Order: sequence, then C-alpha cells, then structure tokens
Amino acid sequence: MVSNNMKKTQYKIIGMHCASCANIISKKLNKVPGVVAVNVNYATEIADIEMTSNVDVEVFNNVINPFGYNLGNVLPIPSSNPEEKSLAQVQFILPLTILVFVLMLWDISARSQSFIPNFPLPMYIFNTFSFLLSTLTIFWIGQPFLKGVFNFIRFNIANMDTLIGIGTLTAYIFSSFVYLFPALANQLNLPTYLYFDVTIVVIGFVTLGKYLEGNSKNKTGQAIAKLLGMQAKTATVIRGGHESQVSISEVKLQDILLVKPGEKIPLDGVVIEGISAVDESTLTGEPFPVDKKIGDKVVGATINKQGVLTIRVSGIGKDTVLSQIIDMVSSAQGSRAPIQNLADKISEIFVPSVLVVATLSLVLWLTIGSYYLGFATASSYAILSFVGVLVIACPCALGLATPTAVIVGVGRAAQLGILVKNAESLEKLSHIDTLVFDKTGTITKGKPTVTEIVVLNNAYTSDEVLRIAASLEKNSSHPLALAIIKSAKSKKLSLHRVHSFKEIVGVGIEGHIGEKEFKLGRPQANLPQSKEVTALTNKGITVIILIKGSDQIGLIGISDVVKSNATSIISSLHKSHINTIMVTGDNQIVAEHIAKQVGINQVIADVMPNDKAKIIAKLQQEGHKVAMVGDGINDAPALATASVGIAMSTGTDVAIESADITLLYGDLNKIAKSIKLSKATLNTIKQNLFWAFIYNLVGIPLASGLLYPIFGITLNPIFAGLAMAFSSVSVVANSLRLSRINI
Repeated sequence: MVSNNMKKTQYKIIGMHCASCANIISKKLNKVPGVVAVNVNYATEIADIEMTSNVDVEVFNNVINPFGYNLGNVLPIPSSNPEEKSLAQVQFILPLTILVFVLMLWDISARSQSFIPNFPLPMYIFNTFSFLLSTLTIFWIGQPFLKGVFNFIRFNIANMDTLIGIGTLTAYIFSSFVYLFPALANQLNLPTYLYFDVTIVVIGFVTLGKYLEGNSKNKTGQAIAKLLGMQAKTATVIRGGHESQVSISEVKLQDILLVKPGEKIPLDGVVIEGISAVDESTLTGEPFPVDKKIGDKVVGATINKQGVLTIRVSGIGKDTVLSQIIDMVSSAQGSRAPIQNLADKISEIFVPSVLVVATLSLVLWLTIGSYYLGFATASSYAILSFVGVLVIACPCALGLATPTAVIVGVGRAAQLGILVKNAESLEKLSHIDTLVFDKTGTITKGKPTVTEIVVLNNAYTSDEVLRIAASLEKNSSHPLALAIIKSAKSKKLSLHRVHSFKEIVGVGIEGHIGEKEFKLGRPQANLPQSKEVTALTNKGITVIILIKGSDQIGLIGISDVVKSNATSIISSLHKSHINTIMVTGDNQIVAEHIAKQVGINQVIADVMPNDKAKIIAKLQQEGHKVAMVGDGINDAPALATASVGIAMSTGTDVAIESADITLLYGDLNKIAKSIKLSKATLNTIKQNLFWAFIYNLVGIPLASGLLYPIFGITLNPIFAGLAMAFSSVSVVANSLRLSRINI
C-alpha cells in the first residue's frame, strides 16, 4: 500500500544522451532509500520520482554525478534551441566532416575506377592533416564518448557513448600507432591503412545526429509551449471605480476585470455584466463562438469576440482551467505506455550484447579471417567490423520510439480539447471493444426541457397553456418548474399575475388568474389516464397536466433532451465495431426511449450507483475491453473500474479525478476523436519500434562482416555512423506526423 505521505517530484536531467542512459539513471535512483518509483523519460529528459519521504536533490546527484548525469529544476517551457555548446561543436565539425568524407570517397573511387584521377594531395600531407584533426576531434568533440569508455572501465556501466567511444578510440589508437611508428608497424605486419577519417567522420555524423535529434525532440514538446503562450499577459482591473492595466500575476481572487471585444479573457471567472460571444476554440477545438451572459462561466485564454464583459475572477494561478490542462498534458507526456516496457527491456541488455558481438567479430576476423585472407587484410577487416558494429548499434531510436509518439499524441489531443491523464490510458483506449455510457449529462444534456405541449381545449393555444403554467410556477425553484419558466421566456411570453396561490402536497399547485382557478400537477397514479397522457408517458416523457376548474385544458411534456450529435457519434462507434451500452439509474421506459433515439445497443436501467462498477467488472470478466463515459459523482466508481474512464468536463470534480480522459465541455464528438487518435498513436509507436528493430537487425550483421563470405559485403563505419545518426531523427519525424493527423 502506498503511503499517504507519498511525494512526487520532477527533475530535468542533464547529460543524458541515449536510452541506455535513461536505464542507468533509473536503476541508480531506484536504489536511493525512500524512493518508491522512478520514471526517466528519454524524450522529455525529465525524471519523475515518487518517494515516501523528502530526499534532497543533492542526494540524487551524489549518486548519478559520477556517471556524468545531473538533476536540475524542470524548465517551464521546452527549449526551442539546442545548447550553445552543441551548436558550436556542430558548426566546427560538420564542414570538416564533409570535407574528409568527400576526400575519402575520392580516394576509394580513384583506387577502383581508372578514369577518376588520383588523390590530389601527397598522402603523407593528408595523413598528417588527418592525424591532427582526428586528435582534436576525439579529445574535444568526442569528450562524451571518451567519458562513456571511462565509466565502462571504472563502473562497468555502458551506454551509447561507450559504443561510439570504444569504436572511434580503437580506430584512432591503431592509426596513430601506424602513423607514428611505421617501421614497428611494418615489423608486426600490420595493415598500413589509416582510419583517422573513420574517427573524424563517425564522431562528426553522430554529433550532427544528436543535434538534429535534440531539435526534433524539442518540436515534440511544443504543445506545452503553445498552451503556456495562450495565457494573457495583462488584465484590466476595476478597483475603487477606476480601471488599471496590471500584470496577470497581480490579479487576485474576486477581482473585477473588464474585457473588451477582441481581447483575451485573462483568467477564469463569472460574467457579472454584459453579453457577448466568446471564442473557446483554443481550449475546445470547436469553431463556433459560445454565447455568454450574466452568471455564465468564462475561461482564461479564450477570446471575447463581441460585447464588453465584466467578470469576477474565480480562479488564479494553478487553479485556472488552462493551468490544470497544462499540468495534465505535461504529466501525460512524461508517463509511460505499457508497450514501452518492451523497448526498455531490450535497451537494458542491448549495449552489453553489442560489445560481445563486436568483440566476437574482431576475434573471428583475426583468426578465421587471417587463415583465408592473410593477417594484414583480415586485421583491416577486423578493425572495420569492430568499429562498425559499435557505431551502428544505436539504441537511441529504440528509446525514442514510444515517448516521442506519446508526447506528440497527447499534445495533439490537448489541441482538440481532449485531456489525457497518462500514456497507459491512451494505449488502452485503442483496444476497447465496449463503451458504456451514463445517460444524464452524457447522452442527454442533463437539464429538463419542455419538449411537448398538447392542447386539450380548443379555447386555448399552446402558447397560452405554457403561459398559464409558467405564471403558476414563477416562484418555484423545482427543476421541472424552471424548465417551464425557461420555455416561456424563450418564447417571450408575458406572465399573468397569480393570486390565492396554494401548494397541495403530493398533488401539485393551484392559483387564480383573474376569476379563474387553475391547477398544475403530475398525473395521479391511482387514477385512470387519458390516451394523450399515456402516449407521452410511453415515450419516457414526464407529463404535467394543466386543469381549469375540473377540466384538463393542456399537457406539458418535459424530458431530458439528447445531445444533438449523440446519434451520429453512436453510429460511428458501431462502424468501428465498438458495442455500446447505456447504464442508468433512470427507469426502464425512459432509458429505452433515449437509447432508441440515439441507437445504443443495450440498456441496463434502474441501476444503483454502486452497481455501475459491478456491471463494468462483469463485462471485463467476460473478456471485454471496456471504456466508461460519465459525468456524475455516482459514475466515479465505474470510471475508476473501467479500462479507460472518460469524464465530461461539465460534470463533477470527483468524476474528472476518477477518469483517465476528460472531454472539455462535455462534447461527445471528442470520444470518436479520442479513439481515432489513440489508434494512430499506437500505430506510430509500432512503426517506430519496427524500424528501430529492423535497422539493428540488418545493420549489425552487415557491419560485423557476416555477409562477406557469401556476398563480399561489408559496411564501412563511416556509413554506419551516418545511418545511425539519422535513424533517431527518422523515428522522431515519424512521430511528428501525429501533430498533423486529420481527426
């Protein structure tokens, strides 16, 4: 059981270069006393640490500093530019890398093709230039890789930098020995070919790859930056009858703000004066402005389109809707999807396995290869294969496959007004086959509405029936009375003056309008009902009867109206082979009427709140992957029990807290969008993992020389470095496609 004193903290990780780094950091931090769980996200470079007691960041840094890592504060906005040091290194090494690469290709081509002129420089001049440049490259640009070798020797910990470091250092040391001591190298019958170009170009390409990867990773986190950028910077505050422009940080709860047409609404609040239409598309994704009047809530970062609004501030700082969205998106982007466990397990054993394969390749070339090719030729292939295997075996693409797709997918969801609590729920949503709906406030609007007026006396019109009923109900706060009054107001009907008003318990109300006596009430269960009443009741409509004297003059039908897009949403779910079930505490007749209207497959009515969760559990026991959509406190247990709980943001806080996904403004259309996006995200993860696996599956045997005896094919470490550098970029680029997907 988790302690009530559990604390969760986020730290920015400095010095993490690859997926193997993430595993090393996670392992080391997990061993710190008081730490319960550590989630290190390679893509966001953030560590989420859960602990039972406060552990100072210095304690964590004392553990991981020896390995080259450091924990710092989480940055509020993802950096849009790579570190200046990395940029300076790329600007220095890239032109030289390209120059050496071109000269290398020229030399290789000139040796194999007679029509290509020989190398223009004397070889001893080129070798001296290469020696000096490779020395500068490996001991300046290549410092992270040398540190990886040092950590491997000292702590027996290997990561991607270790592989690159061992490979390029081997090529450099061998080449330096042959260059500086040619006579001794000749006595040892060593190959005279130098590999300074390998050291320069591999480190150059890998450094470029890391720079491009960093740039690409920054793009995946831009959803948070955009959300933060939506916040208003200033607000017009009315204090003491005077208007003043102040910073948003100076606004206090209950302050009165003035928002003019075209301005952003600075903070969450309630309209106390004015009428306008507000563009909420930045938060909901919906294109149509929403009408606002006195008493309506408004949300910060939305745009006032027409009239002047005066609002009373109801939320500041972390309590605003936008801040809560940012927190939820940030948390979800840093969370793990279950499919990521596969990549993590492979990355954990990957680097040691590659070291074994590279060493085995070196030994086999020097032994078996020397037997067939001679020592000089075989040793040259041995060095190339050893370096090539270490260089091409990059687990970075594998480590980026899942988190980058999750980051982009969650960010895209936020843009659509879909808030995802964690990556696991996004993955689970893609597998659901059954969707369980609550009725009130989910399928329906959750507000009683006058839907039928039946005139039973030709002396009255439908408007007059409604007018009389509203006049009798005007002082009542009962939900059904409010529905009648609202309907009369919508038709701009003036109300009668009522006297001798009386409430009759269990029957209804009565009063006089002029000299005439009217009664208004529900049908009495112990009395026979007219065919008109029966017809409405059979549709699940609540009937109110208006009586003058002893004659029924009209019926008012009140029902909870279904949401306008409910039918089309249910239809699209069925086309996606998702079964739909309505579970409600309402009676069977009403529930079946609503279900029939929207096309829901199955109805379970008269359900007590605690039984909803049992129904979900039973469906899961039968093998179904179940998502639950609800909005009330009574839905919270079912939302928590379901594989994925989906809450309407128009519902209760308890329901939203219990859910995995929240739909802003209770828009049912976002359910289909959520499912489509979850499937697209999971497909992207699978694509990323496939290409990361295939890349290594093909590249490592090719680099080791396994295909040489049959096809005469080997892979130069330079091309291995180029391929490795861009493999990570391709994975991130594939994930970024999610940001443009049409949902």
